[in-house]
Amino acid sequence: MTDALTRLRARRSLIGSSLCLGVDPHPDQLPEGMPPDATGIEAFARGLVDAVGPHVVAVKINVAFFEAFGSAGWAALERVRAGVPRDLVCILDAKRGDIGSTAERYAEALLGRLDADGITISPYLGEDAVEPFLAHGNRLVYLLARTSNPSAGRIQSLVADGEPVYLHVARWAAERWPDGRVGIVVGATAPDELERVRAAVPGPGFLVPGVGAQGGDLDAAARAADGEWAPGLVSVSRAIAGASAGSDWASAAADAARSLSGRLAEAVLHSKASPAYANDTGGS
Repeated sequence: MTDALTRLRARRSLIGSSLCLGVDPHPDQLPEGMPPDATGIEAFARGLVDAVGPHVVAVKINVAFFEAFGSAGWAALERVRAGVPRDLVCILDAKRGDIGSTAERYAEALLGRLDADGITISPYLGEDAVEPFLAHGNRLVYLLARTSNPSAGRIQSLVADGEPVYLHVARWAAERWPDGRVGIVVGATAPDELERVRAAVPGPGFLVPGVGAQGGDLDAAARAADGEWAPGLVSVSRAIAGASAGSDWASAAADAARSLSGRLAEAVLHSKASPAYANDTGGS
């Protein structure tokens, strides 16, 4: 199997932007005519991936929306994951994190059984919570540092040894796993923190949620997502999936993704960090 990082680089080169489709199929927010059950969320998720796939680098599936339906939801998740085209990187947003033996079983379920290319992990149990996922080989791991939810700063911004906790997480990840397989989750809803983390750790790729319905800064996300070791991903869920609730929902989602992908590519092209920007303006 070609490793996930190589496939991510290839897809990013082809698409030209960092857009990642977030698949969060809430049963109360499905298009008209879809039942609010495991059947409905599966139909919506599969249709969304089919419609939007050509315009994105990766797909990030939030497993909670499937697990909530028990065995039927898990079976639906298996089918949705199996339906993600091979050229797209598939990340399971599971936010797992536990002691070594438990982490091994989580890794077997999500990277083994479901064959995901990557996963989100809570880092607060240390290496014990991370290494079992990396042991599966050729996969991507994204550690939560500064998340996009409103109360994220309550713990993540606490200062320890002169720096906020989220910076300690980012530095630790970059120092311990400098091969590009381990990335960092930093929300676009905190653009100042996003820029601060990127300045502190130029290597890892970032997974940046919060653009769209959460009001995150698209330009800041585009500028900060890419690292020196790995491409970054800007994840957008509701702004794509909720583009229309009518019969045209699939085409509306595709149009939204196409527009967002273009905006992300343009933001990188005209950022001061871009070589193209320097060439266009005569800068260095």
